[in-house]
Amino acid sequence: MSDPGVTLKELEGRPLTDLHGVGEQTSASLSKVGINTILDLISYYPRRYIDRSKEATVDSLQSGEEGMVLVNIEKVRSRRMRSRKTLVEVTAADSTGSLRLVFFNQPWREKQLNQGRDAVVFGKADVYQGQLQMTNPIVDLVGDRTGRIVAVYPQSGVAKLHSWDVDRLVAEALRRVMKVRGFADPVPSEIRKKYRLVDRSSAYKGIHRPDSMNEVAEARRRLVFDELFRIQLELLQRKKMIEKTSIGINHSKEENLTEIFLKNLSFELTDSQKRVMDEIRKDLQKEIPMHRLLQGDVGSGKTIVAVFTLLKAVQGGHQGALMAPTEVLAEQHYLGISKFLGDLIVEDSTTLLGDRPLQVDLLTNRTSSVDRKRINRGLEEGTVDFIIGTHSLIQESVSFNSLGAVVIDEQHRFGVEQRASLKEKNRDGRVPDVLVMTATPIPRTAAMTVYGDLDVSVLDELPPGRIPIVTSWEADNAKVWEAVKEEVKSGRQAYVVCPLIEDSEKLEVHSAEEVYKDLSDGPLRGLELGLLHGRLDKDKKEETMSSFRSGKIDVLVATTVIEVGVDVPNASIVVILDAARFGIAQLHQLRGRVGRGEHPSQCLLVGDATTKEAEERIKAMVRTTDGFELAEVDLELRGEGTVMGERQKGRNDLRLASLRRDKEWVEIARTEASEILMERDLASIKELAEEVTLFLGESEADYLLKS
Repeated sequence: MSDPGVTLKELEGRPLTDLHGVGEQTSASLSKVGINTILDLISYYPRRYIDRSKEATVDSLQSGEEGMVLVNIEKVRSRRMRSRKTLVEVTAADSTGSLRLVFFNQPWREKQLNQGRDAVVFGKADVYQGQLQMTNPIVDLVGDRTGRIVAVYPQSGVAKLHSWDVDRLVAEALRRVMKVRGFADPVPSEIRKKYRLVDRSSAYKGIHRPDSMNEVAEARRRLVFDELFRIQLELLQRKKMIEKTSIGINHSKEENLTEIFLKNLSFELTDSQKRVMDEIRKDLQKEIPMHRLLQGDVGSGKTIVAVFTLLKAVQGGHQGALMAPTEVLAEQHYLGISKFLGDLIVEDSTTLLGDRPLQVDLLTNRTSSVDRKRINRGLEEGTVDFIIGTHSLIQESVSFNSLGAVVIDEQHRFGVEQRASLKEKNRDGRVPDVLVMTATPIPRTAAMTVYGDLDVSVLDELPPGRIPIVTSWEADNAKVWEAVKEEVKSGRQAYVVCPLIEDSEKLEVHSAEEVYKDLSDGPLRGLELGLLHGRLDKDKKEETMSSFRSGKIDVLVATTVIEVGVDVPNASIVVILDAARFGIAQLHQLRGRVGRGEHPSQCLLVGDATTKEAEERIKAMVRTTDGFELAEVDLELRGEGTVMGERQKGRNDLRLASLRRDKEWVEIARTEASEILMERDLASIKELAEEVTLFLGESEADYLLKS
């Protein structure tokens, strides 16, 4: 499958000291930026390139516009200003003209920008006293490279690392690899040919030492494919292993309980709910344990799907468990689900009549010792059918008679080990079917990369009759509090959300305690206000939430503890202070706390946007209530780091690939990985398996297999 050559595993085993001129000091400097081996070095990709055949010249710079030019440093001087700050003035030039560079309070620039050195400078040009200049530009030192294309590497002042240092070492590493036998290429030649991918030797040469920008593009295509291909191989092999080694539960095909449950609902199911239930129904009829992700926007009806799943398990004489990340959310689920289940009856041969009411219980840290003993006994004997709880469900004292299905809500909030513990609760080794849910929609390509080992279902429509939430961006506080008073006057309730608990001198943002006091004494005087934040003790939290649910509290001033799980249908307005400090996903979750009843609802975003990105976030929130559309915007604004963090993996394998730019390659990598693993296990393909393990790490791989 592979060409003879140097493998990436071999390079991972080679220290930097194998290279000429690399001693302990240089190794220590490189280690500060994560370069410890030859593999790390060649994976330290340039952040940009200078095309000397097309580079801008000094005389082409326009005042008031940004530009990037390659110049030679001619003169450097430093002086103290009256404010005692340092001013470094640099005279630089190319063949077309002279450029003045000014650096305020950056005294280290005097040593960095030595006379005669070449540098790439990027910044806004302007004219001062008849001289073209840039103030505090971005500077990349490129050494004496004379090629047409100059690679510019990330530089670090802390590590005392310069672009030309990396360039020199990379050049030597590549030269020595090529001199031996080039790079081994584990990607099958038919795949390379199919997608016109260059071989790996050409890819590494092209990314580091290109002769043209077209060569850079070809190299990037190949290395992007490699990154995504490894991830998909890893995820699909995990899925294959779960299916191969896990003993599932043969669930009953009867639908008595689910039919009664669905028939008793006071509303019609959406088409997407029906579709997802069909997918789950098919999963439960297989001997392979279900391992499915349910993505659903705020208010899309995930809870109904969760109850349906657990009832299918109970129908066959098994038990169902729903695990939530917080007590507030667990209690909310318990209250809501108990109402849904109503008078459902389950078969029980130990009773006189052969049946009994379906038993639902709640298990959290707040559960009394008496109730805890009763619940644990019921779980062990099988008389508790539904258990809803927090991480308390995975304590050693908890044992199930026959756990048939598990629903994990807001799964990203649980660690891998926690999720695995719940799946391992059956004493007979059978693996329950697992449905993990998230109310934070992520784009399709991201889902394929983060959750690629799960089958994915999507709830992409809201129940009929739901009135869209009207969102606005407000600067006038007086107008905001008048809107709140109007809602309360109409018999409704309100949330006011703040970023901090206490006042902070460092961050000029509203704190919950400060806002609570100011509103109580000021614009909302006469209304009943409550305060909720993470530092309150459990009893106080519950007391406050109960008062809000019952309508005793008109306005709940809170931190983001209400982000998930708080469901009060009478709440019709949410005010989010300093909204620009929140991310899109968080803003969307907070907005979802209203619009849950029959009344028109509104979300008021308050505060200035101090950055362009913050402004785009707020505008997107005003423009749409579609969580999936907002997820795309979030991915565009913040990059894939936000979703890749969900993978809980050791080494970040996305150094070049972008889930935004490389959507096509995510799909291709998925297809080709699936084709390869259809008939073979990854372990039988030595070269590919080695690379997957290399970039994942054996300990991380074992860990991930538990998820």
